[in-house]
Amino acid sequence: MHRLPDLPGRTAIPVEHFNTSPAQEAESLLLDCLHSPNWAARVADHRPYPDVAALLAAADEAAYDLTWEDLAEALAAEPLPALPAGTYSAAHTALRAAHAAYEARFGHVFVICLDGVPPAESLDRVLEAIRSRLTNDPEEERAVTAEQLRRLARGRLMRNLRGAGNCATSH
Repeated sequence: MHRLPDLPGRTAIPVEHFNTSPAQEAESLLLDCLHSPNWAARVADHRPYPDVAALLAAADEAAYDLTWEDLAEALAAEPLPALPAGTYSAAHTALRAAHAAYEARFGHVFVICLDGVPPAESLDRVLEAIRSRLTNDPEEERAVTAEQLRRLARGRLMRNLRGAGNCATSH
């Protein structure tokens, strides 16, 4: 299938470096947050940003404006949520079945932002969300999926910036 390895471990960057880096480098960093070339180009093209809050606001705005084709492209590159270490094989089986049902219904990978969820609760949250979202109609699920992708991109961008010593912790 179309899974990439999990995205943690990217190099943290200060907003000043992001502002002055070549467009290709800035877009590459953004593509690590959300694999949408249109989104990455739009955010990179509006540099410089006065601070982290402005960069995050621009990233959010650009994400809200993505077409379904842009979102589908981003979804194709999304990894499945990671299970906590020590998860039983029965849980893996249940999660695989839930993902398969979701993909069969909606035609794309299930995405969810688990920022702030303790690792011990992530499996339950993912399974609960898949089951709940399977009841959505396709248009409603597109809106939920778009919001989850926006939240994932924002969280990844914040982690990159926070790790560089910026004040992105209150957002």
